[in-house]
Amino acid sequence: MESSSEGVARAGDGGVVEEPSRAEAAGSEGAAPGVVAVAPASLSPSRAGDFMQCPLLYRFRVIDRLPEKPSPAATKGTLVHAVLERLFDAPAAERTAAGAKSLIPGQWDRLRETRPEVVELFADDPEGERLAGWLAEAEQLVERWFTLEDPTRLEPAERELFVETELDSGLRLRGIIDRVDVAPTGEVRIVDYKTGKAPRPEYAEGALFQMKFYALVVWRLKNVVPRRLQLVYLGSGDVLTYDPVVADLERVERKLLALWEAIRQATRTGEWRPRPTKLCGWCDHRAHCPEFGGTPPPYPLPVTPETPAPVRAAASEDGAQGRMGPG
Repeated sequence: MESSSEGVARAGDGGVVEEPSRAEAAGSEGAAPGVVAVAPASLSPSRAGDFMQCPLLYRFRVIDRLPEKPSPAATKGTLVHAVLERLFDAPAAERTAAGAKSLIPGQWDRLRETRPEVVELFADDPEGERLAGWLAEAEQLVERWFTLEDPTRLEPAERELFVETELDSGLRLRGIIDRVDVAPTGEVRIVDYKTGKAPRPEYAEGALFQMKFYALVVWRLKNVVPRRLQLVYLGSGDVLTYDPVVADLERVERKLLALWEAIRQATRTGEWRPRPTKLCGWCDHRAHCPEFGGTPPPYPLPVTPETPAPVRAAASEDGAQGRMGPG
């Protein structure tokens, strides 16, 4: 469910749950107004992807908490995800394409209530023509899903499942999984919906990183390796599947530990290097980026030459090293 390429984080997109909470009081000089800058203490697939894409982008989002404008594509993804989640509230026989599309207006109203900033997307559309077209596109995505999966034959064990675990190193991993299916035999399938198009084969590994991240968390929490990872691309009508093994998850864990060490190093030194790519054209923070003649805000965290001890989140009272459930 997480994808920084889809833009604004929706509820459960990882960018909501793994970052420092906003404070009402005025924050540090380099942080966005009303935000207290806090050193990163956990990692989600979205934020891991941010750092791999551009360390400076990671800093802007996680430490500075610079505001980002909602985008039509990202908000449409949020809306479609909400519809597909709510569809399973209905009995199996009522899970039809028409029924799913009928949920769109109500979910759009709910989204506007919970995230008023999305109203700005259509502020210059007094006649509602662009909004109508945008909602029609959301309907097409929902309808396409019915050509890829049959919801009348699915009874998800979990939807929008918050997962969190702490590795032996002290690194805390967090995220929210779109759907978890459990077979009568106990085999687990992790499913993620994407409203964009499937990547070319040479980029499939990058797309699967998020899913392997989730599989690692589930494995560490439940000592069960998911039988299948499934990406459902509504934009192109493709389904990408992968059956992980323990060696896959061990490799992902080593990669995350190396990534986290690089994040900790950058946090300590304050050196967050930009990494220009073709995605820069979509970035909200070019005005602050040196690659575009901008200047980052003053770094809001202390800079020290000493390497601090690994960040360890406090364990829960029952000694559990993770959880699966509401975030």
